[in-house]
Amino acid sequence: MSALTKPGAVFLDRDGTLIEDRHYLCKPEGVVIIPGVAEALRRLQKAGLKLFIVSNQSGVGRGYFTMADVESVNKRMLSDLGWNPFEKIYIAPEAPDQPSRGRKPSPAFLFDARDEFGVDLAKSWVVGDKRIDLECGWNAGVRGSILVRTGYGARTEQEHPDVPGRAIVVDNMADAAERILKIQLAGVDNGA
Repeated sequence: MSALTKPGAVFLDRDGTLIEDRHYLCKPEGVVIIPGVAEALRRLQKAGLKLFIVSNQSGVGRGYFTMADVESVNKRMLSDLGWNPFEKIYIAPEAPDQPSRGRKPSPAFLFDARDEFGVDLAKSWVVGDKRIDLECGWNAGVRGSILVRTGYGARTEQEHPDVPGRAIVVDNMADAAERILKIQLAGVDNGA
């Protein structure tokens, strides 16, 4: 596959970006899709972007819940969406003090997607509600990182005044999709 034909991707945080952050969510009945997410994912997918979830789930490493619990939450999220738009869901189950190859801000899972799915990271985006999500994108050399104000996003924006200069900041996933599609269509390098 030549560089011209390699697709871009959108790497999405789960909690606080796609679903409401429930602080160590481990029960499927706690899943609430953030309004506008399903349509945003449809628009991105229709535009030819591959979609991935990259999620730190430190509750596993802390012993609060199991990988089976994470899988049941993901299954419920996909059921509530009504389809599975994701090429793959990458999970880093380690606690922050445990060794981890993929725990954000590590870009390892983005590199894995590049290698496994032929993704062009220079045409790709990271969307999340925490600085570590943005750093993951910066570390991978993606086209842009987008902070959503849902979940911890508004707090992240206040606590890290450099973020608006280095990332695009929007209210929610619907706005993130709109910005990505406008930039992709215009072929503009936004530098974020």
